[in-house]
Amino acid sequence: MKKNRLFENIVHGIFLILGLITVGCVLLITVYLIISGIPAIKEIGLIDFLFGKEWASTAAEPKYGILPFILTSVYGTSGAILIGVPIGFFTAVYISKVANKKVRAVIEAAVNLLAGIPSVVYGLVGMLVLVPAIRKIFNVPDGASLLAAIIVLAIMILPNIIKVSITALDAVPKEYEDASLALGATTIETFFKVSVPAAKSGIAAAVVLGVGRAIGEAMAVMMVAGNVANMPSLFESVRFLTTAVASEMAYSSPGSLHRNALFSIALVLFLFIMLINATLNFFLKRDKEK
Repeated sequence: MKKNRLFENIVHGIFLILGLITVGCVLLITVYLIISGIPAIKEIGLIDFLFGKEWASTAAEPKYGILPFILTSVYGTSGAILIGVPIGFFTAVYISKVANKKVRAVIEAAVNLLAGIPSVVYGLVGMLVLVPAIRKIFNVPDGASLLAAIIVLAIMILPNIIKVSITALDAVPKEYEDASLALGATTIETFFKVSVPAAKSGIAAAVVLGVGRAIGEAMAVMMVAGNVANMPSLFESVRFLTTAVASEMAYSSPGSLHRNALFSIALVLFLFIMLINATLNFFLKRDKEK
């Protein structure tokens, strides 16, 4: 008994340390972004920085307005979620509840392969296949656009949504479904009125992961979106918050207003992700209390 208790205490201590390390990493990133990003916001002005419509960091009179980046990120992420979440959700329901073992094994292998593809490969395929297709189908001058970025992001978030949703649906006790069927509900009614509500928290976590992947992607988006600081339009080249940082950080001078403004963009992106997580957690907790 003493050995078992000692072992449990050791394991508990290890888990506690790992949890504290995780929290510490988040706090370290938060503090670093605040220290690096606040000076530029003070110098530029919060209103001019967040709501300015022009970004001209290398001009004789530099301008650092990031409203185009914010709106592009919001529109791009929203579009990817509107496309990717329904496809991923229904795929997860099919794999978990409908497909036989052989079909499930094949689809899960494809999903795992999709998850393992590097983002630069998504961007390369999008640049060589999707961008010319958009240019030809919609008869626009350049297919590198917000639409191309939305489609690529929707495909990239599918593995996260599908895999986490499958795990949540598989964890629903079989007795719930058996009771529903015994009461006269059809199989489809049971899946969508019993299994899915029971797995709601896990599916919401899948959506959060999808949002995080979509709003935080840089390389693939940079390759298909055109990377031009325009106000967002479906068929025009645009620049996301992530690509703004990735494309200009290399040639910004250390300690300059330009470099600090890029850290400010990273801070805004970080706050967006925190706000999304906090909002979803709030609604999930409210549903549990009800």
